[in-house]
Amino acid sequence: MKAYVLLNAELGQEASIIDALQGIKEIIKIHSLYGIYDLIIEMEADSMDRVKEVVFNDVRLLTYGEPVINE
Repeated sequence: MKAYVLLNAELGQEASIIDALQGIKEIIKIHSLYGIYDLIIEMEADSMDRVKEVVFNDVRLLTYGEPVINE
C-alpha cells in the first residue's frame, strides 16, 4: 500500500526532520514543499494499519515531540 503524508515543521527544523525520517524503512521519499505544508512523505507498507502505526508512532513523534492520540 502506498501513502502520501503532508507535514508541517517548525521553521528551520525541516532538515533535521528529514534526516530522522530517512531512518524509517517504510518511508521511500521525502520532498520539501513551499506553501501550506513543508514536507511530503511517500510511504509504502503492507497495510493501512501499518501506515497509521508509522504516522502516529514515528512521524508525529518526530514532528511534534510527543505521540498524538485521537479518540
